[in-house]
Amino acid sequence: MADRVHPRDTPPELPPSSPTTEKPPRQPRSPPKPTLPSQDKPVPPPLTFVVQLPKDQVYRVPPPENAKLFERYTRRGKRRGSPCCCIFLAVVALVLLVGAAAGLFYLILRPEPPKYAVEGVAISGMDLNATSAMSPEIGLAVRAVNPNNKIGIYYVGGSSVNMYYNDVRLAGGTVPAMYQSPNSYTTLNVTLAGSGVVLTSDSRRDLTAGQSQGSVPLRLTVKAPVKFKVGAVKTWKITVKLSCDVTVDKLTASAKVVHEDCDYRVNIF
Repeated sequence: MADRVHPRDTPPELPPSSPTTEKPPRQPRSPPKPTLPSQDKPVPPPLTFVVQLPKDQVYRVPPPENAKLFERYTRRGKRRGSPCCCIFLAVVALVLLVGAAAGLFYLILRPEPPKYAVEGVAISGMDLNATSAMSPEIGLAVRAVNPNNKIGIYYVGGSSVNMYYNDVRLAGGTVPAMYQSPNSYTTLNVTLAGSGVVLTSDSRRDLTAGQSQGSVPLRLTVKAPVKFKVGAVKTWKITVKLSCDVTVDKLTASAKVVHEDCDYRVNIF
C-alpha cells in the first residue's frame, strides 16, 4: 500500500529568530608596558653604559673634553690679576702721584739747590816728621748760601763730614743742627777730629814736598740730611751730598785755602 503524499501550499514556518546585533569594531591593542624595576635595585636608564677603566689609564690619558676644560680654566686664571701684580700697580701709582706733586711743587716755587764753598781750614796735630800714629784736628769754615726766596732749610741730625788725603781719612765730624732762613747765607763752623792716623813714608814725603811748594791737595766730603720748609709745611729728609777738592798752602792752624772746587747733588729720596 502506497504512502500518500500531501502537497504543501506554503513553506514550513521557521521559528522566530532574534534580531542580529552588530559588534563594535576592534580597538588596536597597545603594547604591554614594561615592568618597572624594583626600587631596591636601581637599574641604569636605557642606552647608558658604565665603562670601568684602570686608574693608571685614567690619569695618563684624560678625555679630550677634560683637557679642553682644564685649558679653559687655566687661561681664565691667568687673566685674573695676581696679588704681586696688584701691589706693583699700587706702587707705580704712588710713585706717579709723588712725582706729580714734586713737579707741581717745582713749577710753583722754582726751588734752587743750596750752594757751598770752603772759606777757611785750620789744621793741627800733623807732624810729618813723626813715624807714629797722629791725631789731627781740622777746623772748617764752610759758606752755605740759600738762594730761595720762599724756602727755608733745616739742617738735622745724621750728617757726616770727612777730610782725606788721597785715600787716608785724616779727621771726621758732623754738621751742627741749625735753620737757614730763605734768601740768606751763613757760615757752618765744623770741627773735625782724627785718631790713629798712620801715613806711609811716601805720603809724608809728598806732603812735605807739597808744603814747600805751597800746594797740599785735600778732599772734603759732606753728607747732610736737610728738610725744606715752605710756609708752615716741612718736607721729608732730603740728603745733600757735597764733595770738594781743597788745596791749602800748609798743614798748620794758619793755613790758607789756595783753591777749592765743590760739587754737590741732592737726593730727594
